[in-house]
Amino acid sequence: MNIDHVATIRNARGGDHPDPVRAAEIVASVGGDGITAHLREDRRHIRDDDLKRIQEATDLPLNLEMAATEEMLEIALRHSPHAACIVPEKREERTTEGGLDAAGLHNTLAPIVWKLADNGIRVSLFIEAEERQLEAASRLNAAVVEFHTGEYAHAGLDGDEDRIERERERIARMAKLAVEMKIEPHAGHGLTYENVQPIAAIPELAELNIGHYLVGEAVFVGLETAVRRMRDLMDEAR
Repeated sequence: MNIDHVATIRNARGGDHPDPVRAAEIVASVGGDGITAHLREDRRHIRDDDLKRIQEATDLPLNLEMAATEEMLEIALRHSPHAACIVPEKREERTTEGGLDAAGLHNTLAPIVWKLADNGIRVSLFIEAEERQLEAASRLNAAVVEFHTGEYAHAGLDGDEDRIERERERIARMAKLAVEMKIEPHAGHGLTYENVQPIAAIPELAELNIGHYLVGEAVFVGLETAVRRMRDLMDEAR
């Protein structure tokens, strides 16, 4: 689970409540497999001190989402999370708008990816489900790719059944190719109770990262109930 938006709510008023660390503890208690936290350049949600507290609070692996910058590299090396997922980042965006251009940014990404890997941090690249980007991830020796499922989610909002299926098939095809290339495929962005099962049913996908929707549902039913229901839907699809 991505706990960023627990921190977003906290930061809207300042102070310490609600604490994303408490969210991490709840996720651990109800069968979550890991915690994702995006430390943005503008610190709009997760703060620097949250990382250590999250790591100390649970035994769940921490996936640090980060931009490909020297500042974030230094922070990742200092905290040594289980994994670091390199994502595109623009200050003006409300949330991540698409996948990383791993093909076009090879020379920028290469030293960061290699430095992380040399220090025992599992490197993931958040990319579109495209063969060109997957081949770039392979050249960079990334252990993991996370496919951006935003287009799939948007197709569902439009009610375009043909587009939904095309996007699902594209993700499934690239997940299979990733496994053939010995890269572990994950997926995430815009996943909900209503659209998660066709993605969770793709056998090659090893992990789904879900955050904003669960935090929104937690406002109405509580975080424990929200996470349990999502986990049940995913397990049923598998």
